Amino acid sequence: MRTWRALIAALVIAIAPAVVHAEVTELKIPLGAGGFGFLPLHMMQKYNLIEKYAEESALKVTVTWSNMGGPAVMNDALLSGSAHFISAGPPAFLTLWDRTRGNVGVKSIAAISSIPMRLNARVAQLKSLDQITGVQKIAVTAVKVSIPSIIMQMYAEKKYGRDQVFRFDPSTVTMAHPDALIAVTSGNAEIVGHWASAPFDQRELKDPAIHTIMNSDDVMGGSTTFTMMSTTTRFQAENPKVTAAVLKALKQAQKMIAEDKRNAAAVLLESMGGKGWSVDELVAILDDPGTKYTTKPENVLKYGTFMSEIGSLKNKPASIPDLFFDTPEVAGGN
Repeated sequence: MRTWRALIAALVIAIAPAVVHAEVTELKIPLGAGGFGFLPLHMMQKYNLIEKYAEESALKVTVTWSNMGGPAVMNDALLSGSAHFISAGPPAFLTLWDRTRGNVGVKSIAAISSIPMRLNARVAQLKSLDQITGVQKIAVTAVKVSIPSIIMQMYAEKKYGRDQVFRFDPSTVTMAHPDALIAVTSGNAEIVGHWASAPFDQRELKDPAIHTIMNSDDVMGGSTTFTMMSTTTRFQAENPKVTAAVLKALKQAQKMIAEDKRNAAAVLLESMGGKGWSVDELVAILDDPGTKYTTKPENVLKYGTFMSEIGSLKNKPASIPDLFFDTPEVAGGN
């Protein structure tokens, strides 16, 4: 009897580490705010890419995708554990990175896309950002912390000085892209401009009365990350194989988009309800040289440096490894 008890005890001790360090079997990932910036996520979902690469590492993983978008909601989901990976633009990511330093330590696993945002406006109402006055408003996805808000802060600092960095914030209003598109194309007297992402920017420009005043790449000095994927340092440490499978799936999704843009456009159209756009329209945007799908971060550090200098971040990122997990997929990024 003593021998059997000893053997059982030894067996429990032997298997305990495997139980403690077992990786998750259910993965929860929001699909984001939609549109071209989140297309790789829809490719990953449709073709079960995470499950495929997890299986190659002898892991059985079920992925639950949720129709959740917006940085505030997704940030809360990640911190509460109701999501394991989230996707957002650099400003939203940097805010969460800054907030979680010293605790859960949110980092990005890779960039998802580099796509410019365009400030479109009706010619009769607004010919340049500097002309905006009075009750006129520019629609953005989130006042003060969205990509366009930071872009306008950068523009204001460069043109008017550090004390004027928030010069255009009072002239912005939070609106979802579809609502802003309707407002600016209908000739709304108050909403005179819209910082639009693809495909909404292209739809607006079909109206001859609307033109592009400026775009985010102009201000950033080149191609710039539009969306990126992140998780907590703790989750990555406890689930290295799952995290690697997610990264492989992201790379494969980006590759599939490049190799068959018509199929990718069809997947995107399906994700948007299957109407409102044609596949040809969406393929044309994918053919635009400004639309890029790459894991390599572009100009993310520039966002971080600026946001820390104006006090939006308490911590200043010193390098890409400060913000991203150290993998070949992000090497050489900036």
